[in-house]
Amino acid sequence: MAKISLPWGESENTLEIPERWQVLASLEPAALPGTADPIAEAQTALQSPAGSARLSQVAQGRRKIALVIDDGSRPTPVARLFPAVIAELQAGGVALEQITVVPAYGVHRPMQDEEVAARIGQQWFEKLHWESHDCDDHQRMHNLGTTSRGTPVWINKTVAEADLVVSIGCIEPHIIASFGGGYKNIIPGVAGRETIAHNHAINCKPNTFNMVGQPIENNPMRLDLEEGAAMLPMPVFIINAVLNSKLEVVKVVCGDPLQAHRAGCQISARIYGAKAPRMADLVIAASHPMDQDLRQGVKALANMIRAMKPGGMMIVTIRAEEGVGVFGLANKKLPVGKKLLKILAPLLLPLVPKLKLSGMGEEDKFFLYFALQTMLRGKVYLYAPTIPQEIHERLPFVEFVDSLEEAMRIAEQRFPGAADVILAPHAGMTYPIIG
Repeated sequence: MAKISLPWGESENTLEIPERWQVLASLEPAALPGTADPIAEAQTALQSPAGSARLSQVAQGRRKIALVIDDGSRPTPVARLFPAVIAELQAGGVALEQITVVPAYGVHRPMQDEEVAARIGQQWFEKLHWESHDCDDHQRMHNLGTTSRGTPVWINKTVAEADLVVSIGCIEPHIIASFGGGYKNIIPGVAGRETIAHNHAINCKPNTFNMVGQPIENNPMRLDLEEGAAMLPMPVFIINAVLNSKLEVVKVVCGDPLQAHRAGCQISARIYGAKAPRMADLVIAASHPMDQDLRQGVKALANMIRAMKPGGMMIVTIRAEEGVGVFGLANKKLPVGKKLLKILAPLLLPLVPKLKLSGMGEEDKFFLYFALQTMLRGKVYLYAPTIPQEIHERLPFVEFVDSLEEAMRIAEQRFPGAADVILAPHAGMTYPIIG
């Protein structure tokens, strides 16, 4: 038996791999170092934007500035980037009272005063006006039309009526959108629920339900949100950070929402895309460091599902110190059991985007679609000891195990002979590149 270790908070879990199994790869993020001075990195990036004049030049003569920031669910060090952005706007003649900060919630919960203050820095919070976005308030929305894929484009009125939109975010692999960042602060960030729902549903298809790290030109949902956001009539200027696995700033890209974003995606792919020669019979993944709760931890499953052969097996460890988290899919018990659900899954899949279930938001519908596809692809076992039994029953797409030893016993019974194995110790921040 060969021993392997998987991170578990500040400690680790140890497993034994039978000698008859072949470990194809242990997938890890690349160790690109973070910059010693993120503020200086932001200043340097702002001096040479991609596909755009400098922000100070773009801002000249603009009266109303919407400064859109991503919300606290993202690791963007907004407060570190903020001073350089404000200085550049002021160099273009913009006064602080002309700026409105709009956090990009999408369908997430709204932020409180103290959270916004921590996000942008107390000194700027005291000097700037900020506005809370509500995706359900059509009185505070502006309709820009409809995309070629049929998405109605409702955008926050403060953003839609600005003379200049400046967007601060980060670029990281994303299960639906290929990568975060770019125009994503606009759609879904400050869009209406109807816009978000239609846009998310576009990727509820067998060949696009898992797009993490995939080429954007092959991602209809990403292309749709970019088309919709580009309907804004004023300039949009992005400042996006690319972070390493320690959440340190490696690079800041800024300028045109497409050109700057694509440059950042290339760097993000170098960090988080890890190569494996082929898919494996068994994938063993730890959700660390994205393991705060179940909602965050399932990102490891989503990231690594491409590494598992059809009919294969995956073991995922999720510490979930804070329990379930904000995870609508775990709030609603489905009306059918596990065996019947698997039989019905092919019939249910086309209906998922149209479902109206209380407690289930637009992102949760996508997760339901993803979960059904995963259920059909193979068996997934979660070791998440903090998650109570009642939640197990609401998530019939996966099997919960009481120990890693139990999971490994099941794996050895399933693969009594030779088997290919892929390990992913930091699967919450890694995605596989197969071949």
